[in-house]
Amino acid sequence: MILFELTRSEDHPVYQKLMIENGNRHYDFLRSIVVASLEMGRPFLSQQILKALNFHAIVCLHTHAGEYRPCEVTVGDHEPPAFFQVVPLMDDFINDLNRGWEKTDPVVLATYALWRLNYIHPFINGNGRTARAAAYYILCISAGQWLQGDAILPELLRQNRPDYVEALRHADKSFKETSQPDLGPLHAIVSALLAQQLGVDLSANGASGTDNATPVSDQVPQAE
Repeated sequence: MILFELTRSEDHPVYQKLMIENGNRHYDFLRSIVVASLEMGRPFLSQQILKALNFHAIVCLHTHAGEYRPCEVTVGDHEPPAFFQVVPLMDDFINDLNRGWEKTDPVVLATYALWRLNYIHPFINGNGRTARAAAYYILCISAGQWLQGDAILPELLRQNRPDYVEALRHADKSFKETSQPDLGPLHAIVSALLAQQLGVDLSANGASGTDNATPVSDQVPQAE
């Protein structure tokens, strides 16, 4: 059973109910995989983890849950790469991300992952949820623990959707024009919301881990 095929609307109450319940299981799985990765000493992100995160988010809501999309998609005014480019782009993304794990500030790396996954849009649906979860996974693994909070970063990003989406569009536009995304606005949002979650001032004493003299775009892996 695929609810979207039956309801033809994400606003249908049955669809909405399962989406919320999937969301709860999605976050439970995210926490479980963070803990498992830390306990096994495997501090990196894999395509298997991303696919599992997407599966938990959209299973029985849309087709191809946890699988890379087999077709073209359009997201507002953004046209993601063609479906046949998804696999090589995701291979490069994961390799670049994991190579930068030890030398890149965690908030910068999480911001990059958040943008890049939304840009590639590798799944049929649930890309935003998967990207937000992946960004949080990076932060938790880098911190060596599940980061606590009444509302965690993925939920805070969802609550601040207009600013978050505008920052993604800004990064897309700069990437299209210069082949390098300007992640400054998105990084500022991620930093502020993470500080809100943790109840700390990440700007104090350089706690954000970002060198103010170095633009965020110069610290992230080079997207292609």
